[in-house]
Parts: sequence; C-alpha cells; structure tokens
Amino acid sequence: MKFGIGQAVPRTEDARLLTGGGRYTDDVSLPGQTYASFVRSPHAFAAIGAIDAADALAVPGVLAVYTVADLDADGLGLLPCLSGLTQRDGSPYVGTPHPALCKGFARHVGDPVAMVVAETPEAARDGAELVMVDYSDRESVTGTAEALEPGRPLVWDAAPNNLCFDWDTGDEAAVEAAFAKAARVVDLEIVNNRVVATPMEGRACVAGVEAETGRLQIYVTSQGVHSLRKQFAKIFNLPESQFHVLTTDVGGGFGMKLFNYPEYVACLFAARRLKRPVKWTSERTEAFLTDDHGRDHVSKARLALDADGHFLGLRVDTIANLGAYLSNYGPFIPTDAGSSMLVGSYKTPAVYVRVKGVFTNTQPVDAYRGAGRPEAAYLLERLIDHAGRVTGLGAAEIRRRNFIPSAAMPYATPMGQVYDTGDFIQNLEDGLILADVAGLPARKAAAKARGKLRGLGLSTYIEACSGGGPEQATVQVNGDGRVVLLIGTQTNGQGHETAYKQILADRLGVAPEDVEVVQGDSDRVTWGSGTGGSRSVPVGGSALAEGAAKVVKTATPVAADLLETAAIDVEFAEGRFTVVGTDRSVSLKEVAAKAAADGGGIAFSEMARWTPPASTFPNGCHVAELEVDPDTGVVEVVRYSVVDDFGTVINPMLVMGQVHGGVAQGLGQALQERVVFDPDSGQLLTGSLMDYQLPRAADMPPITVKLNCVPSTTNMLGMKGAGEAGAIGAPPAIINALVDALSEYGVTHIDMPATPHAVWSAIQAAKTQMAAE
Repeated sequence: MKFGIGQAVPRTEDARLLTGGGRYTDDVSLPGQTYASFVRSPHAFAAIGAIDAADALAVPGVLAVYTVADLDADGLGLLPCLSGLTQRDGSPYVGTPHPALCKGFARHVGDPVAMVVAETPEAARDGAELVMVDYSDRESVTGTAEALEPGRPLVWDAAPNNLCFDWDTGDEAAVEAAFAKAARVVDLEIVNNRVVATPMEGRACVAGVEAETGRLQIYVTSQGVHSLRKQFAKIFNLPESQFHVLTTDVGGGFGMKLFNYPEYVACLFAARRLKRPVKWTSERTEAFLTDDHGRDHVSKARLALDADGHFLGLRVDTIANLGAYLSNYGPFIPTDAGSSMLVGSYKTPAVYVRVKGVFTNTQPVDAYRGAGRPEAAYLLERLIDHAGRVTGLGAAEIRRRNFIPSAAMPYATPMGQVYDTGDFIQNLEDGLILADVAGLPARKAAAKARGKLRGLGLSTYIEACSGGGPEQATVQVNGDGRVVLLIGTQTNGQGHETAYKQILADRLGVAPEDVEVVQGDSDRVTWGSGTGGSRSVPVGGSALAEGAAKVVKTATPVAADLLETAAIDVEFAEGRFTVVGTDRSVSLKEVAAKAAADGGGIAFSEMARWTPPASTFPNGCHVAELEVDPDTGVVEVVRYSVVDDFGTVINPMLVMGQVHGGVAQGLGQALQERVVFDPDSGQLLTGSLMDYQLPRAADMPPITVKLNCVPSTTNMLGMKGAGEAGAIGAPPAIINALVDALSEYGVTHIDMPATPHAVWSAIQAAKTQMAAE
C-alpha cells in the first residue's frame, strides 16, 4: 500500500502547520482572560523576608499579587518527585519540598517568589517589577563536583554535604576481582556538560474554570496530559475528574515538557481565586532560568582489560547535579535510566556503578533527549576509544574484539537487560565503509597541506527505550467510514499523526484523509502514559494495531451478514471483507454504514491497552569526520555517517528527520552548548541565545544514513525506538574525531563543549608540554 507501513510518505500534519493552521498553547485565548507574570529571585540563594505588593497593586489593570501564603491558605500541596529511589544503605533519598512559590528561601536564580495577575501582559510585567522583596543574600554553590566538598554552603539543611543520594548497582566484588587480574587498566575523567533544551516553542499555559462544570481547566504545552492531571489532583486535593487538561500542538519538547512546573500550579490557583482564566507564556530568558536542564555529570571511569584487549570489568563513579529541587524524574535519570546501559554493545562480564546525586543552587535537572542513555553512551564510548589508543588496537579493532555477537541473541547483560536482537559487528563494518575510512589518509594529507588537522571518530550505541508502562488506544469507525483514533501519547513535532495513519492504513486499509488523530485531551482520551523515551509509536502503535484488530473481529460478522455467508468464511485485507475463494467482497466503509444504521453514528469502537513485555534496543554506529584550524581552534564537522537498527520502520522519512535532528543536538552539545553559572554569585552567565550557542544550518555536515534493521521481538510490529538515537551516538563520535585530529599534539581527551577557545587552549597546553619534554 502506498501509505502503509514502510512507506516514506510526507507528514500529513505539515500542510496545516506550515500554512499557519497550527494551534499552540499561546494561540489559545479564553473569554475574560487575564495574564500572569512572576517575580523571580535575582539571587542564587537568599532568605525571603517581607514582600510588599502595594506599588504593584496600584498599577492600573493589576488584579492581584499572590505569594506562597495564599497558596498555603488554600491548602495547596507540593510539586512531587515521582522517582522511587533507594540508597546503597537501603534508606530513602533526601526529598525536597517544592511549593509553586518560594517559601522562606529562594534557592536558584529565577525561583518564583510571587505572582502578579493583570488585565494585560504589560500591566502584569509592570506590576511584577514593582513588587518589593526583602532578600537576605546567602553564599551559594553551583558546581557539580564542588557541591560535595566540605564547607560548601548547604542548599538544604536536611542534606549534609548537599548529598541527595548515594546509589549503586552492579557487582562491586566481581569488578574488583576483574581489576585484580587485569593486564591493563585504563582510566578517564569525563564531564557531561549541562544543557538547556531550548525548544522552538517555550512553555505556556492557560488556566481557567469551566463555567458549565466548575472544573479546573488548563491548556498546557506538555508531553502528556494524564500525568499532569494526576499531579494537579494531588496538589489541589481534588479528584482527577475535577481537572480537564488539554495540550494542543507542541513545538518541541525533548523531555523538558514532560514535567510539572510551578507556573502551571500557580495559574490554576489564580484562576480559581479570580474565577477568570489566567494565561502565562514564558519568555526566552525565563526559559533559560526556569526550564529543567539536562545532563550535568562528572564521572570517573575505569576499564580492566586482559592482555588481548578483552574487557574484564568496568567501574563508574558519577556525581550528578540535581539542582535545587527534585524534578519529577530527577533522581531516576542518572541512576536506573542510564546505568543499566553502561554495558553498551559489549560483552563486559562485570560492571559496577556508583552515583551520588547532589543539590546545587541551580534549577532542577531532569530528562533531556535520551534521558540517561546519552550520558552512559558518551562515557563508555569515550573510555573505549581511549583504551583503543592506549592499547594500540585502535578504535575499530578494540570494539570488534568485545562486541556481543549476533549469534548470542537474546543476550542477558550483567546489568539486568536482555537484548533481543542486534548485529553490532555488521553495523560497525558498514559504518566504516559508508564513511570511506580507507580514504582517510589521503584526506588527512590534503587537510594538512591546507594547514588543517583532520580527524575521524566513531561510536557505537545501544539504548533501552519503548518499554515501561502501557499505552491505550481507541479505534472508532464511524458510519461514514471515517476513523477516529484516540490515543494517550502526545506529539511534540515528531510526526505521530502520520505514523499512526500509516499503521491504520496497513491494518484497516483506510486512506489518511479519512483518519482523525486525537491526543492531548484528558476528557476525550480517558487514559495515557504520554510521550517520552521513544515509546509513542512502538508502544502506542502496538496498542493501535491491537485496537484495529479488534475492530476487524467485531466487524466481520456484520460483513458476513452483508455477504450472506458465515463469518468463518470471511477474510479481511486492504480494507475489504472477502468471501474466501471468491471475488465477492464489501468494503469496511460499507460494513460501517450497515453497523451504524443499526446502532447510531458510531459503527465500531474498540479500545486496546498494550503493555510492552520489555524494552526495545535500537543500536547503531556513528562515524564523524572533522577538521580543526590549529591557529583558531575552530572545528568543522565535514562528513557524518550513521548506520542504525530501528527494527521495523513505519516511515523512513520520519526516521531520517529524527536522526538528523538528534545528530544536530548531539553536535550542539559536543561543540557549542554549555550552561555556565558564575561560581561566586550563582548568576546564570549563559541566559540568552546571545550567550548560549545553538547549532545552525551552516554547522551541520552532510549526513549519510544506512538502515540495518533487525525486527524487535518485544512488540507486535517489530519496532525499536528512533527518536533519541542521534543525540546518543553523536557526542562521542564527534569528540573521538576531535581527539584523533589533535593526537599529533599528544592530546588524549577534551571535555564537551569543545569550543574554539577550549580547543585552542588544549593545543597550546600540549605544545608547551611537548616543548618542556
């Protein structure tokens, strides 16, 4: 079928979005709407004394100024952390109370202290500027590793040395035994830099009270309405049925829009108090100060090898920055989410991981595209590349010797995962051919003649995704043959609508123009797990496929009636019910018309909830080639090759978009993006797009992609997640290529982001060292 599974068809939602037909949260306006602006702490850490709102209330149009005292008076609860982590000693981690507005202390720059609501955005902003807050500034701590140092300021008195948790996993005794018998041990200290998600659409919400029901309603840019509804119900101490949560079009999320935030709770509170809708739209500077950040790890990694370069054991010690408050999944990301993937694609027999989560006077850190798996892959692939250089085996050979062979699948790792399928060796060999590694010496020589240093780096990856909880889909066929899909995922721009229509085309034979996809409405879609971890199409699509199968089963007796035969003699394919062995058939549309005529406007409605039995494990190989100008430190990525195994591919065009976008984000982290706080004041120094560099079109190399897809065995469609792979494979491939380019100076490691200044400084330091020797 030209629109079925496997076809590279253009996205059906694009025409609407590109012609201005999109409806994002800021496009939503409700009758009688007011506007919110937040008074935010200018200090990284400060005690809050008196708050004087008199001048703000005198501004024409200002309706109210609220503080945490007002929220407490209404009995509002705290924003929750949803991670159920246990420390090494069996005790719970140190939790942090997180009210929607500061209580007693502001703990990071941008922490919301008060809320001003007014008739216009301008009046709200003017009022916020006039709220007088008596701050008593305190010494702050923002650095990840330094947070644990003795004598550093405590973000929370309940967390000595700023330690939120001390967690471990793996077999420490087995790893120590591996190191004891190792022929060689390789060490590397690695920083995974903090980044800002910076989606095109910032966060926003419009809260109100439904006139007809009295329920609280909120339009919010999110990655899933049902989790937010559950949290709102707990915070407001009301049944979930008293909340109507809606998400319209979303302009990018990358994990950051999955979480609950103080502004959403405060706007719901104000709407209930004022009995008028309250709208808030983040400005870009607010986003830098208040959106949850990603990554921010400092790690020490040690790899034990035998005399032939085979891995014997791996130990990783990580300090993970959690920020001042625990976000919804903050403790989960550096622990369970990422550590289980530190085996990578390799048959390392013993692994031990210890993670210390620390509080700092910065905004919370949580999931960012890949959520723990990019952090694990970067650490592992940098360490292995370093080992390849130290042992003399080289980047490709050391990986060949240690890959899990495809014949070993399914393969149980020492970290508790079971890889169902994958051919890692084939991915590597194809990647080397695709990147024309054989021609690299000639390209290096040509670059040298131009005064440039050329380097090639590779990384392999495997990640666990598309697992976790269930997803629900309802497939409704109307009497006119049109199909309505109600599903609990939430598109953030990935192309869900197109992918789901392709599955329906494959399973029911319906044309894309006859399908309506409904997401992001907690009334119409009664249940869902939302979008994150590349789960929407593999998990949601499997639920959809099961729902479609139920429709066919329910419709078959009706078709048999029309065909005047027994149901057992009817088969369904490509949208038609046919009497087996004959040319007598009727279409699904005809059957739906018959069923609806007998029972109303909806002919068939079938719900399916599907729970993945295990994660899927997309995997692949990235090869980056770049040039360095040694006089300026400027790095240009000139070639990029990817081999990916995504299992069954619904739409290759969508997959290519995901890979290209992921590589762009990985390149940004590797070479450009870094959140910087002033160590003395705690001020954010990279608080705008003037200071925080994002990759531009001119920074991107041509990307060649080859698919080596081995279907997954963990879902009925054979899919593996594809949304995060590019961001996982790109950072180590690019940094490995950079180290290769700088190797003639004796440079063995450079941390992300490798900005021109950082690269130039590394070259100068290496030259000085060489001269001294």
